[in-house]
Amino acid sequence: MVAAWSGFMVAVLLPSRTTGDLLAGMRQLLSMDFQAVPKTLVWDNESGIGQHRRLTVGARAFAGTLGTRIFQTRPRDPEAKGVVERANGYLQTSFLPGRGFGSPAEFNTQLAAWLPRANQRLLRRTGAAPAARLAAEVAAMTALPPVPPVVGFTDRVRLGRDYYVRVLGNDYSVDPVAIGRFVDITCGLEQVTVRCAGTMVAEHEHCWDLRRTITDPAHVAAAKQLRAAFQSRNTLTAERVETSHRVGIRSLSDYDALFNLNAASAQSAKEVA
Repeated sequence: MVAAWSGFMVAVLLPSRTTGDLLAGMRQLLSMDFQAVPKTLVWDNESGIGQHRRLTVGARAFAGTLGTRIFQTRPRDPEAKGVVERANGYLQTSFLPGRGFGSPAEFNTQLAAWLPRANQRLLRRTGAAPAARLAAEVAAMTALPPVPPVVGFTDRVRLGRDYYVRVLGNDYSVDPVAIGRFVDITCGLEQVTVRCAGTMVAEHEHCWDLRRTITDPAHVAAAKQLRAAFQSRNTLTAERVETSHRVGIRSLSDYDALFNLNAASAQSAKEVA
């Protein structure tokens, strides 16, 4: 993001170009770097924000909560946001060359350390450094809302027997005590959290890769204990059922005496004789 009047540049690396990640990135930059809200946010036709000047539901809610306006330029009109395009070119030629990154977090760490120096450079179009003009521009912006906008990926699902939830192409383990119940999933730029009835049942670092399975060893241990307790309970129940339904074996002569079959047999033998 670039403040148009001062040229002050801020940036953060995002895991994707989905609506949730784009809005989370804007929220982070506005709240941490500018600490204010501009009257208008200018975007191109990014599908995560909207297309043909029709904003996504998330983008409309984001702008409404901040009390700002999101303006989308015409397709294939880079000059309409030339300030940002020049900033992108400056990042590509002045920040990226000669650097190595071991992780997204390291990329953002190096970027955060480099941006203050970049904002001290003299801009030809303004004749001043962006950092020197930022205070005056922020003074013309509005304050941040007391309630921050909802950003990131959210979902509500019933936890299956495998105690894993699918979030943006990856599977994350959840405490198996929540199996069969509804859980609320929230995925931000850095963390994935899962809550059940307001109680935290999972917390993982957001994996930026795809088709990965992220498992908490504590969840595996809990599942093992629950499985052992379930099997033990079934064994005890089976033993009680077998004991309660055990029937004694009586001698056949007892039934003969009950129905007086011995006397009938003796009478028949005398008649035959």
